[in-house]
Amino acid sequence: MSLTLDFVSTIRADRSGLIDLLADVDAMTAWVREHAAELDVDPGFTATEEAREETVRLRQAVRSLFARAVAPEPPSRADAAGLPAFAESLALVNATALAAPRAPQLSWNGQPALVTVPAVEAEPSVQLRGALATAAVEFLAGPDRTQVRTCQAPRCVLYFIKEHPRQEWCSTACGNRARAARHYREHKK
Repeated sequence: MSLTLDFVSTIRADRSGLIDLLADVDAMTAWVREHAAELDVDPGFTATEEAREETVRLRQAVRSLFARAVAPEPPSRADAAGLPAFAESLALVNATALAAPRAPQLSWNGQPALVTVPAVEAEPSVQLRGALATAAVEFLAGPDRTQVRTCQAPRCVLYFIKEHPRQEWCSTACGNRARAARHYREHKK
């Protein structure tokens, strides 16, 4: 899964309802540490409440852009009614990507390799949000955007990349749940 899909999927659902993987400082710290290599942040990163609030705001903006990307399909049921406006979301994502610009550099440890490093000094939470916004910009401008779908299985609120023409759900479990729900509806009568 891409970093951007992982980021928008920090809102998910289970039998008890919605789960926010960025619900508090500890949860965000754990999520960032789990993705430290992809985000190019210190594995010992510790979130602050301000950083968490700004990151959640960015996530909601990216989810708003995903809702636009899947149109005319319905957006995720997790937060469709509470998403910021499209223009506001686009401006926030672009501004955040600019806030911590990154630059390509050549690394040469036996073999040449391309690495990306912060181009300017910024505090870790700004670099983190810059990396997330940049990943979202690259994802939404790339070829995978046209394959983004909303999982329509009962209780699922995730977005996914449609990898097969007949794929309707984000996972086998969601497909099984949707088929079971359909079977129940059809045989309930």
